[in-house]
Amino acid sequence: MKKNFFKLLAKLNKLVLPSYSKKQLDLSKATKMQMAIIGWRYLVTTNALD
Repeated sequence: MKKNFFKLLAKLNKLVLPSYSKKQLDLSKATKMQMAIIGWRYLVTTNALD
C-alpha cells in the first residue's frame, strides 16, 4: 500500500514539479524553495523504489 502511494506521488511530481536536472541547476545557487522541491522529489523517489 505504501509503495503504491509513493509511486502515484512520483508520477504526480513528474507532471507537476519542475525538473532541475534538465535545466542543469547549480545546487550552490539554488533558492530555498528549489532545494525543498529537490528534497521532496528525492524523498518520494526513494520511497517509491523501496
